[in-house]
Amino acid sequence: GHRDGLARATSEDGLVLDGSGKDVVIIETVGVGQDEVDIVRTADVSVVTLVPGAGDDVQALKAGIMEIADIFVVNKADREGADRMAASIEAMLALHTFGAGEWRPPIVSTEATSGKGVDELLAQVARFRAHTEPTRAERRRARAEYRLRELLSHRFVRHVESSVLQPGGFDAILDRIAARELDPYSAADGIVTRAVSGDKVGEQR
Repeated sequence: GHRDGLARATSEDGLVLDGSGKDVVIIETVGVGQDEVDIVRTADVSVVTLVPGAGDDVQALKAGIMEIADIFVVNKADREGADRMAASIEAMLALHTFGAGEWRPPIVSTEATSGKGVDELLAQVARFRAHTEPTRAERRRARAEYRLRELLSHRFVRHVESSVLQPGGFDAILDRIAARELDPYSAADGIVTRAVSGDKVGEQR
C-alpha cells in the first residue's frame, strides 16, 4: 500500500536494527522513480547503483536519481559499456554547479564477484559521513518530522474510515465529488470537522 520503493515499515525495521546495536544498516530499495525518493528520508547515505547493459538509461534517470544520489556506483564494471555509463554520469554532474564545500557525488566502479572497488566505495561512504557530520542531527530531525507527519496522516485517514464515516460513506463522498456536486476541499474540511467534534457521518453534506 505504499507507492515508493520502500515498504511503509522499512523505517521502523531500520530503527530496530539500529537499537539492537548494529553499526551499519543497509536498506535496498526495489527501485526509485522521479517522485519516489523516500530512501533519502530514511538513510544517512544514498548510494545509486547502475549496471551497464541492463537497460539503465542515465538520461531517463536524470530527473529523479541525480537529486538523491550521494554516491554513484557502476557495478559489473568489467562489462562492456561500463566506462560509457560512468562518463555519462560525469557529464551530467558537470552540468550542475557545486558551491564551495558542497558535496559532489563521486562515481565508483565495482565488480561484486571479485570485490574490486568495494574498498573505494566504503571509503567514499566514510568521506560522505564525515562531510555531513555537522548537519547530521539536522538531517535526522528533518527525517523524523517527515516520518511523524506521514504516520499522523496515515493514522488519521484510518481513523476517519473506521470511526468517523459510516460504511460506504467514503465511497458516497467520492461519488458526489465525481458528479461535481461537491469539491474535494469542502469534503476534506467537512470530514476533519466531524473527526474533531466526534460526530459520525455517512455522507458529506
